[in-house]
Amino acid sequence: MAGRIRDDDIAEVREKARIDDVVSQYVTLKRAGGGSLKGLCPFHDEKTPSFNVNPARQFFHCFGCGEGGDVIAFVMKVDGLTFTETVERLAEKFGVQLRREDGDDEPVRPRGPARGRLIEAHKVAQEFYAEQLGSSDAVVARQFLDQRGFDQAAAQMFGVGFAPRDGEALTRHLRGRRFTDEESVAAGLVALGRSHYDKFRGRLVWPIREANGDTIGFGARRIFDDDRIEAKYLNTSETAIYKKSHVLYGIDLARTAMKDAQQAVVVEGYTDVMACHLAGVRTAVASCGTAFGTDHARVLRRFLGDHDTTSGEVIFTFDGDSAGQKAAMKVLETDQVFASQTYVAVAPEGMDPCDLRLKEGDEAVRELVAKRQPLYRFALDNILLRHDLDRADGRIDALRDAAGLVAGIRDKTKMDSFSRELAHMVGVDVDEVRTEVRRAASRPAKQPDDRRTTRATEAPEQVEPPRPALPSLSDPRFLIEREMLKLVIQHPAGVGRTTAHVTTGDFTHPTFQGVWEAVTTAGGPAGGADDPGWANKVRGAATDPAVVAAITELGVEPVRGTSDPNPTFAVAYVYRLQELTTSRRIADVKARLQRTNPVDHALEYNRMFGELVMLEQHRRKLREGAVGQAGATS
Repeated sequence: MAGRIRDDDIAEVREKARIDDVVSQYVTLKRAGGGSLKGLCPFHDEKTPSFNVNPARQFFHCFGCGEGGDVIAFVMKVDGLTFTETVERLAEKFGVQLRREDGDDEPVRPRGPARGRLIEAHKVAQEFYAEQLGSSDAVVARQFLDQRGFDQAAAQMFGVGFAPRDGEALTRHLRGRRFTDEESVAAGLVALGRSHYDKFRGRLVWPIREANGDTIGFGARRIFDDDRIEAKYLNTSETAIYKKSHVLYGIDLARTAMKDAQQAVVVEGYTDVMACHLAGVRTAVASCGTAFGTDHARVLRRFLGDHDTTSGEVIFTFDGDSAGQKAAMKVLETDQVFASQTYVAVAPEGMDPCDLRLKEGDEAVRELVAKRQPLYRFALDNILLRHDLDRADGRIDALRDAAGLVAGIRDKTKMDSFSRELAHMVGVDVDEVRTEVRRAASRPAKQPDDRRTTRATEAPEQVEPPRPALPSLSDPRFLIEREMLKLVIQHPAGVGRTTAHVTTGDFTHPTFQGVWEAVTTAGGPAGGADDPGWANKVRGAATDPAVVAAITELGVEPVRGTSDPNPTFAVAYVYRLQELTTSRRIADVKARLQRTNPVDHALEYNRMFGELVMLEQHRRKLREGAVGQAGATS
């Protein structure tokens, strides 16, 4: 087995793989001050960005879920790779030649072929399919594209190809490129029956790509009448690299335009995405073989930078038929995920964007998007259409159904306006609508089950009393400790030897005590002054996960009061930190004095009183020193 990768090569990967470049392939980042960048966390759902990246220190940290680390840790987490797989992937991308030492590498996880091999197999398959589109057997495929207004340049832009009708053409090609049948099957490209055969055959195929351009799956359309599989579309099954609920077709082409325009257009099919992009709507994407759901919404939000209620818009296009209306109502369930405003665009005569472009041209597609209507209003119209508003009972039923929609709107300041609008649309008094909306808003959420009932007759479990929760690291009581440690981790050269007299006892939060111990173990700030890997060295010296997370957090949060800390600035914080330590000692001595009888224990009382005087003098000097240093930096 190959030996482990050399440490200096891993360090070179960390240095060359700029964390802001890598993270921005998954998350839309915006400047947050102090040299940091912010975006929506890819590891948990949030509406306000708490995911921070510090390019200078090559760190990321999410203040929402606590995930943090360097560029390798980010890729491991976001793509589900091992350490070795991640280093190899980044090394290949950033041109680092990896060397290995003697000894076993890290154990291989029982996950089947490595991700890199599955990605490479898809790359080979996509190139093969694209080449086959020009073959004599692909006449019907080319006609299909031509009839929908797509020429050769369009096919090349989207990587469209043709899967030969020969059921083993791709299988043989992959074998010729030294892919094993196990790898081809694991990739979802080949299936196993009596023998191995191509998963897609005799179909027009679209490569489904990740945001970074890697092909991870395919969508295949039926184009021959004698195709034994009647389904119009076949899509790659779930694999180690393809999760349909997390994939959006066209995201690789749309991501930059989405960020710039603060807009995303969600369409229903591959040809609709093509039509939109070719018509100038370059923010179009589509789900792949499944309805648009909450996970898709979360993916979209990351690239849209969706964390401001007025910053952007998400536009859904649907056919005007009943299926399209049903799809729109389902999308309404995901509306609460978005901070951006959501809209619906329905083409005249129920045409999809592809048909609209073919019949009326590019301008009509752009006009379709421009004339979108709020999703709320579309859903409200859809609800009312189900009821006969000429009948009293129909109006009551319509009101009850629509009241839940009004009660669920995100912007509560608009609720009264919507209530008035609903009253006008249904034909009832506005007070009646308000009453029904309040009733809908007060209904308790449904619980999936009630475990208390089922356990009522069971003996109570013996549960250990919970440990008291540690206070938040952001608690104002620990502000000085926090800022001091940020200086030490982010600017060791500016701190230097100013912390020579700082000890673990100067920190009151247990986690911050652990951080200082890690700093000391790593050699102290003076030792990290000229070390570009200083922050990683501090992380490596910590064993407690909470301390490791705190180090990454402290490594990305901007230092208060300055963008260029220097020794004078750092000394002021040392004085303030030790002033707090002295104040705690003064409080302790005063407490003991209050409990000591000055007559019965005169010697002890006088000793403590003398100690108190000395501590008060020391605190005064520290305070004067802190003020003096602060004045010197202003």
